Amino acid sequence: MTGYSAPSLPALLDESARRFPERIALVDPAGSRVSYAELADRSDRVASFLASCGVRPGDRVGLIVPKSADAVTALFGIMKAGAVYVPADYTAPQERNRTIQRDCGVTAAFLEPRTAALLADDPGRPPVIVIGSEPPAIEGTHAFADIIAREPTGERPSMGLDDLSYILYTSGSTGIPKGVMLTHRNALAFVDWCSSVFAPTEHDRFSSHAPFHFDLSVLDIYVAIKHGAELHLISEDVGKNPRELAQFIADRALTIWYSTPSSLSLLAQYGNLASRDYRALRIVLFAGEVFPVKHLRDLTRLWSWPEYYNLYGPTETNVCTFARIPLPIPDDRTVPYPIGWPCSHYQDLVLDPDGDVAAPGEEGLLFMSGPGVYQGYWNRPVENSKAFMDRDGVRWYNTGDVVQLDPTDGYLYRGRRDRMVKRRGYRIELGEIERALYQHPQVGEAAAVAVSDPAGVRILVYLSAKTSSRPSIIELKTFGAANLPTYMVPDAFVFMDTLPRTSTDKVDYQRLAATAAGA
Repeated sequence: MTGYSAPSLPALLDESARRFPERIALVDPAGSRVSYAELADRSDRVASFLASCGVRPGDRVGLIVPKSADAVTALFGIMKAGAVYVPADYTAPQERNRTIQRDCGVTAAFLEPRTAALLADDPGRPPVIVIGSEPPAIEGTHAFADIIAREPTGERPSMGLDDLSYILYTSGSTGIPKGVMLTHRNALAFVDWCSSVFAPTEHDRFSSHAPFHFDLSVLDIYVAIKHGAELHLISEDVGKNPRELAQFIADRALTIWYSTPSSLSLLAQYGNLASRDYRALRIVLFAGEVFPVKHLRDLTRLWSWPEYYNLYGPTETNVCTFARIPLPIPDDRTVPYPIGWPCSHYQDLVLDPDGDVAAPGEEGLLFMSGPGVYQGYWNRPVENSKAFMDRDGVRWYNTGDVVQLDPTDGYLYRGRRDRMVKRRGYRIELGEIERALYQHPQVGEAAAVAVSDPAGVRILVYLSAKTSSRPSIIELKTFGAANLPTYMVPDAFVFMDTLPRTSTDKVDYQRLAATAAGA
């Protein structure tokens, strides 16, 4: 007995394919449907092809493609080959994605036609499988359609709970993305917890709003697949358009929704929700950032019948605390709702600045321990040593978040202790923004700070010019968009003759943050 519902993530698919072979597993953005039997068979074919290309258990395989049924097939096929899938944002600058793939040493990659040459200059270029239209005429590229047309051969390699299943790259404090390593055990502990709390069935229809490089996708994919439910994939374009997204939710009669608060806020404001039938919805989950009470109240008035849950946790733990939102939300409430209590597969510890256990009502740094905690960062021994603490024989992960315990409602989130921020549900290290802007020939110094306002987190960058002329704000915005993912592009740029410094000759971020907050 493993203590988990399955010995691996792909085993969830195989079991549902055995129980519900003809049921629909995936509905892609255009409405095409894939059954559980088809998904299991196609992923077997992908695994067989990868093995024939020399992919071995423990190898990393890149996945940088738009959301589709083929993309889901690929990630299951990668794991069935015993390998580790490494998803990345296909809309991000190519250099960032190239850095990610090289950092973890991928032995194969699933790409879209426009980026099929991403790794063409790498020594011993790994094979590339192109999802989408016909691949360009580049040596070593293969069409996904050809792969799944082949009969699978050979035996599937065995895998254990403690083998890696995927690596999710997040923004690194040095400005270079770092890979969070998750095992099958880490993921299954979360999936099984979701099953116990939300009680999904084969009759549910799950949203797949989050991109696959975002940890929210773990719930979307694997909880749905475990229970033989339908997973409805939402394209990036529809996901960003509240009116189209509102129509999608109604047309697909979704029953379980999961996204960041930002997406739900836009739905409440601009989705015209009162004009459609959403009675199928029974659970609304949100995570990744603080949900402004004003927008949450508006949403719950429009959708008054579902259960609402606030899920909290960094990528390193996925979800480690949760709170059910009591309805209705009072008109006079302005304080965000708590992040609640630890999930059943977690232990919690809050320490004050002196390293002592914080008393209820006292702010402290949140540590977590349990089977859901990640294994560490890929090839980052120094950062791994800083992320973990041994206390009384228990390995604790430092979330970097400051919380305060309310004996009635659980933990209240008070913010970050470092320079990491969350924006639109994505975790951002401000140093990565600075690193990108330093590539501009006219930028001498760059210091990014984040400030909160009712609409969410805003990022401001203070700059000093390297030359006598300064780049325009439009030029900086354009440069940022070309070198950073969309969610990391700063909101404003402020030029100074020189940046303020501390007594130790470091940039005085506290002074800049105070200036930004005052402005």
